[in-house]
Amino acid sequence: MTPKRIERLDFQGNSFIGLFSFASDSLCIIGRGASAKHTEILKAVLKVDVIETTFLGTELAGIFVAGNSRGVIVSDKLDEEEIELLKRKTNVLVLSTRYTALGNLILCNDSGCIISDELEKFSKKISDFLKVTVKTGTIDEINLVGSLGVCTNKGCLVHKNIRDAEKKRLEDVLKVPVDTGTVNFGSGWVRSGLVANSNGFIAGKDTSGPEMGNAAEAFGFV
Repeated sequence: MTPKRIERLDFQGNSFIGLFSFASDSLCIIGRGASAKHTEILKAVLKVDVIETTFLGTELAGIFVAGNSRGVIVSDKLDEEEIELLKRKTNVLVLSTRYTALGNLILCNDSGCIISDELEKFSKKISDFLKVTVKTGTIDEINLVGSLGVCTNKGCLVHKNIRDAEKKRLEDVLKVPVDTGTVNFGSGWVRSGLVANSNGFIAGKDTSGPEMGNAAEAFGFV
């Protein structure tokens, strides 16, 4: 039987699963409260261990964490116990910043990293930690690059309104093809409805067939 690489899922009935999930080629983090079936699907599709935890007492893992297979990046505003749990599972860079939702501000893979200009002063720290080139950038002239795109080591899917110069910058830094698309029947906030790595991806349950096909092509599965 061919291993499954693509799936649709929700989180406690919410189709915006990307808000509750983060994945790299080394691990997946999911908000506490995921069902056993949900966790097993994540493991089967992404082929990595799944960590279940909270962020500031919430299940919103997808917005509070960013990173690649070398480790994850979080804000020092997280609870100490939450940071310590992550440190027991992976390498963790804790940034002292007023921003908590770092997953919305960072788009990266194992080859490069695009960050919001709000984090520019942390560029060297992030670069040293992830061991990649770090540049600031935008998508559709919006600096919430982590919200508007999902990037793996095979490809990147971003908001359909990305400018040509922005797309070229992403491809130059991340070193993968960049495609455009939507999730959950038309949302351009791609990250909200996707969790992906080089092994597979899972989209929100309301993501249409054409959207799934487009994502599969972007991430190199067709």
